[in-house]
Amino acid sequence: MANVSKKPVLVLKDQEVEFLKSKSNSKTIPFREVQRAKVLYLYYQKNTITTISSLTNLSRESIYKHLVRALNFGVEAALKDTEHSPKEPVISEQAKLWVVTLACTKPKDHGYAAEVWSYESLAKHTRKHAPKEGHDCLKQAAKANIFRILGSNKIQPQKIKYYLERRDKQFEEKMNEVLLVYKEVNLLNEQNRDIEDSDILTVSIDEKPGVQAIKNIAPDLPPVAGKHSRISRDYEYKRLGTLSILASLDLQSGKVIALVENQHRSIEFIKLLKKLDEYYPPNNKIRIILDNHSSHKSKETMEYLASRPNRFVYVYTPKHGSWLNLVETLFGKMSRTFLKQIRVASKEELKERILKGIEEINAEPVVHRWKEFAFSN
Repeated sequence: MANVSKKPVLVLKDQEVEFLKSKSNSKTIPFREVQRAKVLYLYYQKNTITTISSLTNLSRESIYKHLVRALNFGVEAALKDTEHSPKEPVISEQAKLWVVTLACTKPKDHGYAAEVWSYESLAKHTRKHAPKEGHDCLKQAAKANIFRILGSNKIQPQKIKYYLERRDKQFEEKMNEVLLVYKEVNLLNEQNRDIEDSDILTVSIDEKPGVQAIKNIAPDLPPVAGKHSRISRDYEYKRLGTLSILASLDLQSGKVIALVENQHRSIEFIKLLKKLDEYYPPNNKIRIILDNHSSHKSKETMEYLASRPNRFVYVYTPKHGSWLNLVETLFGKMSRTFLKQIRVASKEELKERILKGIEEINAEPVVHRWKEFAFSN
């Protein structure tokens, strides 16, 4: 008779149906057993093989294999892996060690152009050179073999993890000096000392260069209730150039004094120093935490500082220690707020919006503090 299915029927007892239902929703048994239970239960419910494949993400061949095992040996046996007789490993431990040693070298050490190995290139090199090294068992090594060998030894030669070697011999000394300043400022803040009552005022200064002025080619489309949940933006854009933010963060009041310039040379840095000089009371020293950027100690900057004796005091962060400068938290705040996803029609608009953002920060100033736990780092 036409249209009659020729597939065998999976006849199950009530307890077997309940067994498959519980296993297909289990969170404790191996995932492969959960998949097999779903296959059998879906087949029992008269679903097509195509539907089962879609719901379980298994191939038709795998589904038929599990069904045949269930029909021949029962549903419990169908969930388990077939027992295999133990075999001697094809790849010897000495050969595996050779592969690991090879992976700890660089391709360029063996005459290749690449800087790091891929599993494919390492497998190709292994097949070519293993026999003459006495490892015939690797003469047909595939990428999967290399992956398993390196994985069991936790070797990932295709990846690079960056580190920073300390090149400042006085790193600890400079770091402790900065941290002591933060501790002193924290004590003053706890005493609620006003700026006018402090003999020395502490600010944290740095530059944020390369703030991009990016212009939309097409207008942004606003969200539409029930249709589009977010702003839609054309992929194409136009670069209009970059600006630099030079900022001073007052560690006692949270006040931000900043410039937005095309560059951050000595002339711009001196301009920022002059703004600080104008803002703070004339009888106070201004202690500046800053890095070793050339503009901070150039001839022009030193000449300006000499013209204002006893006004400014430098406290340098160590080389490669910019994370010690609290003004970096201010730049992070800018990046997360008004600079995030910003698009403008011109560099001038970008400058205006940055200055507006700084004005908003100063309207609700936040005192940035170095957390106590960081002193042990």
